Amino acid sequence: MTLRFGTAGWSYPDWAGIVYPHPRPRGFDELSFLAQTFSALEINSTFYRPATARMSQSWVRRVAACPDFRFTAKLWSRFTHEAAPLHKEDVHLFREGIAPLAEAGLLGALLLQFPWSFRKGKPEGIRLLRIFEAFQDYPLVLEVRHSSWQDEAVFGFLKKHRVGFCNVDQPVIGESLPPTSQVTSPVGYFRLHGRNYRDWFREGAGRDQRYDYLYAKEELETIAGLVEEIARKTEDSYVIANNHFRGQAPCNALELQQILTGEQPSVPPLLAQQYPRLAAPAGSREPL
Repeated sequence: MTLRFGTAGWSYPDWAGIVYPHPRPRGFDELSFLAQTFSALEINSTFYRPATARMSQSWVRRVAACPDFRFTAKLWSRFTHEAAPLHKEDVHLFREGIAPLAEAGLLGALLLQFPWSFRKGKPEGIRLLRIFEAFQDYPLVLEVRHSSWQDEAVFGFLKKHRVGFCNVDQPVIGESLPPTSQVTSPVGYFRLHGRNYRDWFREGAGRDQRYDYLYAKEELETIAGLVEEIARKTEDSYVIANNHFRGQAPCNALELQQILTGEQPSVPPLLAQQYPRLAAPAGSREPL
């Protein structure tokens, strides 16, 4: 059982002076810096466009000093957020870009993130099956946000194809999926999106507004219980904080790591200044 903690992405302008030094020293590299703090990072850029092999090779080089580190990567939104058929050329392009990560043994999971509007149905099931087949040689994890997917038949379908289920903590509005501890493959996954009820579905709200949320310690204790259930049933589990605004994601990821391991993590100095609560004791939970 391996439990890895990290953030969704590492390149945010508002992290300057909070997570990273500002101005940055000559030669300072964000990825290398965070890889020394966390055991995993989720690649967000692959959601917007496929990586190039050269880019992936760069990522591999930049974390070489951290042998226990792993990446997870989000699948291209063309496959998850558009109704167009899966073209072989697009599949090949995406696979070619992440191949260096897989070859280096650094790709812990490929995250298939679908929007809240993606609801359970026969056409949706067929679409998932085609994606599973196109990327079946990677460790896959499915993220859905609508509660229609919380169904034993769905979980059985994922187990059959050895696809993990991404458990999410998000604002539970209407038919949104509540926090779960579901396991359907050897890979466990939990993503924290924050609980910003005011802006989550608000028209005109930008990315930073929707993900502007700092979890309270009591909320993290509850989430830690779910993560603990997941970790005990899997070989490799990932806890990824996506509430990125102003360094809240690394703060909460480190706090969860402290709660679940019982050990005081190494906190970047600027982040410790921004969030003094990181110096607080882990609590009374028995470490995993």
